[in-house]
Amino acid sequence: MQNPELWDFPMNYPMSIIGHEGEHESLLNEVKLILGSQFPDFDLASIDVKPSKTGRFHSARVNLYLTEAEQVNTLYAALDSAKTVRMVL
Repeated sequence: MQNPELWDFPMNYPMSIIGHEGEHESLLNEVKLILGSQFPDFDLASIDVKPSKTGRFHSARVNLYLTEAEQVNTLYAALDSAKTVRMVL
């Protein structure tokens, strides 16, 4: 985590997880697995998947409730190693 002094826990943390081209269903499944394992109270049905303007990519939009810095590090490490994830914003 960069600049830990700028983070104020607990906090709501919106993020967009952008998948590789053609990975719509795989992206959703992988994001559900990651979030479900790290945030057991997270409502997986609240994940909003939208196509890009051109339809080539899809993004999974979520709003997480984070309570500590370690959650951020663990989450980004899992998303970084996910084969369907292109980028996280």
